[in-house]
Formats: sequence, C-alpha cells, structure tokens
Amino acid sequence: MTRRVYTSPALTDRHTATTLTGKTYCFKPREEAVVRAPGSLCPSVSQEGSYILGYRKPSLWLYIMEDTDVEQVTLALLDAATDKDSEVQEQVRKSMLTLGKQQPDRVLAMCQDYLLKHPKLLVSHRVVILQTIELIVGCRIEEISNPRIKSIISLASDEMTRSKEVIPDWQQAASNILVAVGNKHINDIMEEILSKFQPGLLPHFFVVKTLANLSDSNVYGMVPFLNAILGTMLPMLSMAKQDNMKWVFSSALCHFSDSILEYLANLDKAPDPTVRKDTFSSEIYAAFDILFNNWLQSRESKLRWTVAEAVGSMSHLMASDKLEEQIPKLIPAILSLYKKNNEHYIISKSLCQVLDASVSMSSRVLETQLDSLLFALHQQVSAPIDYSNPPTVKNHNEVLRCFSLLANSFPDRLVMFVLQKLENSNERSRLGSLAVLRHFINSTTSTMENKKLLILVSIRQPMADHSNKVKKRVVQVISAMAHHGYLELEGGGAAGSIHRTTLRLT
Repeated sequence: MTRRVYTSPALTDRHTATTLTGKTYCFKPREEAVVRAPGSLCPSVSQEGSYILGYRKPSLWLYIMEDTDVEQVTLALLDAATDKDSEVQEQVRKSMLTLGKQQPDRVLAMCQDYLLKHPKLLVSHRVVILQTIELIVGCRIEEISNPRIKSIISLASDEMTRSKEVIPDWQQAASNILVAVGNKHINDIMEEILSKFQPGLLPHFFVVKTLANLSDSNVYGMVPFLNAILGTMLPMLSMAKQDNMKWVFSSALCHFSDSILEYLANLDKAPDPTVRKDTFSSEIYAAFDILFNNWLQSRESKLRWTVAEAVGSMSHLMASDKLEEQIPKLIPAILSLYKKNNEHYIISKSLCQVLDASVSMSSRVLETQLDSLLFALHQQVSAPIDYSNPPTVKNHNEVLRCFSLLANSFPDRLVMFVLQKLENSNERSRLGSLAVLRHFINSTTSTMENKKLLILVSIRQPMADHSNKVKKRVVQVISAMAHHGYLELEGGGAAGSIHRTTLRLT
C-alpha cells in the first residue's frame, strides 16, 4: 500500500526515513539525497521505485508509491492545495496530474468529492483543485468514462455560476474545464451551457465567455450551434448595461465570427459542408448595428478596442449590400479611434479586415474614403517601431497589409501617393514611404509590374539623403528591387552599384 513518510530536515548522513507508525524505510540513492529544511521545497530524491512529492507546512512529506491506494496520497495533496505558496501549488498540480494520468476516473472522483464536501474552501484552494481537474481532463479525455464526464460538466458549471458576482480566478478555472471537455464532448457541454443561456435573461458573464472560448477551441463542433446562439444573444445585447457585459458580448461576437470564417475557409474538413456565409449574415448585421452605433464610442478604452476588433471580424460575414451601405460611416469611425487610443494595433487589425472585406466584394464606395485612409495609414507606417514592444511591430505589419489591399484595387493612386511622400525631406515620412515601397515590391509583384520604371527613377532622390536611417532603408528597398528584376531595367545601374557594394560589405 502507499505509505506516507516524514523525512528529517536532512538525509545527508543516512538514507532512511520513518513513517508516522514508526516503521523505517531505506532509500538507495544514486547520488546523495538532500531534503531541505521545513518550509522549503524538496529537491529530487533518486531512489529505487517511484515516488510523488507532496508538501504541507511545516513538514515535508515524501510518498513512496505502489500501485495500491492512490486515495491517501490524493487526499493529502488535496489538503496541501490550501497552501498560498505558488511553488507549492504548482507542485500539487504536477503531483495530482501524475496520479490522474494513471487513474483519471478515480482521481477526478476524489477531486469532485473534495469540492462537494468542502463548500467553504478558500477561493485559491478551489482554484488549484479545478486547475488540476482541467489538466487531467486535457490529457486523458479519451480514457474518462461518460458518467464521469457528465458529472465533471455539472460540477464545473455549478462552480462557474454559483456566485452571481464575477470572481475571475475561480470562474475562469471552472470555465477552462468546460472548454477542455468540449473538445471531445461538445454536445454534452452545450446541453449544460445552453440551459444557462436562456432567452430574455441576461446570462452569467462566464457563460458567455465560455461559449466564446469553446468556439475557438472546437470550431467544427461549435459553428453548427452558432446560428441558434446568435438568435438568442441578439435581444440580450440591448439588456447589457454594464461595460463588462458589453465587453464579453463583443468578445464573443468576435470569436464567433472568426470561428465561422475558419469553418467556411475549410469546408472540405467540416462536418457540414453546406454551411454558407448567408446562414449568419442577418444575425451578424443586427449585432453589428448595436456594437457600431451604441458601443464603439464608449469612454472605456478596453471596450472600444474589443468592439473595434469584433466589428472588423463581423464585416466579413455581413451581406455585401449591408457592408457597402456602412463603409462611408464605418471607415471614418475606425480611423477616429487612432486619436482616442495610445495602442493602435487592434484598430489597424480591424481596419485591415474591413478593407479586406470591402476589396473582396469590389466595393464601389471605398474609393471615396481613399484620401482619408492614405493620410491616416501613412501616419501610422511612419511611426517609429519599438521592437521591444510587440504591439508596435504588429501594428506596423497590419498597416502594410492595408496598403497592399488598397494597392491591389487602386494601384495608380497608391503608387503616386507613396512616391509623392518620398519627396518629402522629413526623415520619419521618408522612412515610412520607403517601408511601404519595399512592401509593394515584395508583396504586390504583378500589380507593380508596369510601375517598375517609375519606382526605379523615384528611388534616386532618397539615395542622396544624408540620414543614416534613410540610407539603410534605401538599401533594403534596392535589395528588394534586385530580387524582383528592377535593376535589370535601363537606369538601374546606380541602384545596382549600391546593391553590389552593400553585398560586398556584408
């Protein structure tokens, strides 16, 4: 059977430990084993047989594992999960996972029983146990019995919604269990979740969040449910008065839209290949109307970002005539967000999605927005990039994608705009223009084919710039030009000379 062993503060002189019943066991380490003083974690003990470390202040417990009676060890670890030390909690999770991999149903049953028998546990204690359940479910989902799965779903749902107030750590841990189970048992999960997502009643924050995360983790399982979910959700949007509920609905709509788009892009792998965009268009547009007209101008920046992100994703699912109708209002509204927020990546990402949807349907009104778009995008691409700050790098890349999308629809306008900006002696403006020009050369090859000579002639002026930053960017542009055959044209000699010199220096 499994034995619980109390170790002395050090095992440097002897390799024995005595149980609480007084029986002595010998260890045969391959190297000297040291158990640190009470209050610290025990390092690895190398010995014959297998073992699991548990921890309870002020004592260290070493468990010599045999195949019988996992319960005693599991119970001791569940008790030890009350410790507030994060290292101890991590060790408990790892030890419980080791047990759970061997006997998932048994360990999960003990976790459930423990939570049910101790309804007044500290939140931090409950969280460690719930996280342990998620870990076991995540790696042994195929081996867990159906009755145990159903009871785990019921437990997690209750833990998630027991408090009407939002208690993030506790409720997120329970939600994560439902998402983990949903990767295999989506029908059982949806039966439980939808019972708490009823028409006319504002749902719990984490019910909505769980639906959003499920749509990410199991696209093919969730998309068939989304039309009904959207139909139930629409009346709830007007009921949401608190910013946190507006945020979670907006986030969910963003996740739902992304999942639908992924499903539609991979219909050959989808369980129902008959699903079409127009299945969701009317519900998506109705939700868009509320988010865009009522929530986008919120004073809360986090909500604005999430609404902007959702609007971008939703634009791909709107009927073409509805999107065309909205473009003259939608693009100026997104551009205005640049002035209201210090973080610009989400705004540029949303704008890029709207432009992609507009270009894909050959929008006729997009050209009317071109001047304001180019002005705002050039300001963004000219902003310094902080490579230690990933969002600024992501923003720069999204802005370049916006330029590419527009260049494919309006090549003449775009090239002339960039080349005119290249004549500006302002260093920042010139750097931005060169970045766009290099991106055009690399990413819009066919569109730029008949613009090669014009671009080649225009690069001469910045070649004479005294700024080292501009010179470096010019070399990058010339390198791109060499790769795409620009330097073979008449007049490419000077740029080619710079390119050959650069290659020799590097």
